[in-house]
Amino acid sequence: MLAHVVLFRPKADLRAAEREALIDALSQALAEIPSIRRARIGRRVTHGRPYEQLMRADYTYLALLEFDDVGGLQAYLNHPAHEQLAARFFAAFEEALMYDYEMGEGTEPDRW
Repeated sequence: MLAHVVLFRPKADLRAAEREALIDALSQALAEIPSIRRARIGRRVTHGRPYEQLMRADYTYLALLEFDDVGGLQAYLNHPAHEQLAARFFAAFEEALMYDYEMGEGTEPDRW
């Protein structure tokens, strides 16, 4: 399984209409791109642990998309619905990180 991980902080002055357009573009991509196996979106939670203070940047949101393999990720990235999503996303964030990871179950030692 391959995970496409996006951490991001929206622009402080992002208008409600721009936020809705981004959500709509994501919804469209999830509906139209069959290689997406699972998608989760979340908001950062802080709870007072010391490691929270070590972070150099605060990424408010996480998007986690899962694919069977690199081919599925590439199909997603090259799909027209992703092009629409990317255009909205790049206009909406103040700061972001995007990484792709090959994932295994549990503590499979060959993954480390």
